[in-house]
Amino acid sequence: MSRTQKITPRPAKKPSPKAPAKPEIRTVFGEPSWQLKSKDVEAFLTQTAGHLGPVTFRVGGKKIAPFSAAWSKVKPDAKLPPILRVLRGDFFCMPFGGNTVAFGKERHPIHGESANAKWTLSHFLNSRDGVELHADLSLKVRRGRLQKQISLITGHPAIYQRHIISGMSGEMNLGHHAMVKFPDVPGSGVLSTSRFVYGQNWIEPTERPESKGYSALKPGATFTSLDKSETVFGDTTDLSHFPARRGYEDIAMIIADDSLPFAWTAVTFAKQGYIWFALKDPRVLRSTVMWFSNGGRHAAPWNGDHVNVMGLEEVTSFFAAGLSQSAADNHITKMGYPTTLQLDPAKPTVVNYIMAVAPAPTGFDRVSKIEASDDGVRLTSSNGTSLNVPLDVSFLTGGA
Repeated sequence: MSRTQKITPRPAKKPSPKAPAKPEIRTVFGEPSWQLKSKDVEAFLTQTAGHLGPVTFRVGGKKIAPFSAAWSKVKPDAKLPPILRVLRGDFFCMPFGGNTVAFGKERHPIHGESANAKWTLSHFLNSRDGVELHADLSLKVRRGRLQKQISLITGHPAIYQRHIISGMSGEMNLGHHAMVKFPDVPGSGVLSTSRFVYGQNWIEPTERPESKGYSALKPGATFTSLDKSETVFGDTTDLSHFPARRGYEDIAMIIADDSLPFAWTAVTFAKQGYIWFALKDPRVLRSTVMWFSNGGRHAAPWNGDHVNVMGLEEVTSFFAAGLSQSAADNHITKMGYPTTLQLDPAKPTVVNYIMAVAPAPTGFDRVSKIEASDDGVRLTSSNGTSLNVPLDVSFLTGGA
């Protein structure tokens, strides 16, 4: 017997232009940040690097802050690259990955200028019906423009993000880099995803002892279910339950079924009483790179202290290798799954993404299904418990 909890949304309206022209700026964890705030969500966007965090959702009478902020308790080294100095929440990567190998004459920083450079505020609206913030970035490594649009809708426990790429041509790998923080209890969160067609551990050790790092997953091993992936110790491990494998750092990737109307990733925190989930168009963001960060990096600035964090990174990319490897022939493209998008200067490329939090009803063990409903989405657990959440799913296929 299904137990359904109903959340009734207010009708979504376009924010009124009567709002203040500029958002409040606060210094959060050392970084000047623009504030977005509705009755359901409070979020901060760093001016440098464009990282979205911290974020607090108000659901079920609770305040939920699901994301990691790497240096919330210590001051990072000022000499670190911006991405590592700012590291928090979610950020947009273009190109995604390490980018240690140049792509022709292009030498991109790790996760691209989009995750390192200073953004410029271009638009802000705030009313009782929602909040909307736009920021722009002029790209220099490959000339072009990137627009970041973040929206909150009153009554929706969600953040809507749209990135618009214009004036650029050629191949590009890209994606979001959300980092979810888990309670320090083994298996406190349960990861689940929509149907995927291929799963594989990163083809090399994610970390190596000679670089003061350690990995547990068997390089290149494939899997068909998150609950069984091979390790270097000759056994298997469950990727769906985390924290796990303390002392190790690992990366794996799944490729979404692009026949689905939308793809999803979710983590259920049953004891804490909430569910974090994200939605995407799998024809734009084809894969999910999973970064299991649990104290396996002992070199600076990590020093073995970065624990209980899972990166759930919605991308079109060849793992996290970078643009050069993603644009080259690789075993993923040979199977027919693209690892780059083709940018067209005559037509902007639009990347849409939704992150949300919902209360977990009693008995809700893990998300087994997310489907569109009349007023949003319905989350169903493996034991039949269901939950309706107000969302605008049509946002995922909207344009510039």
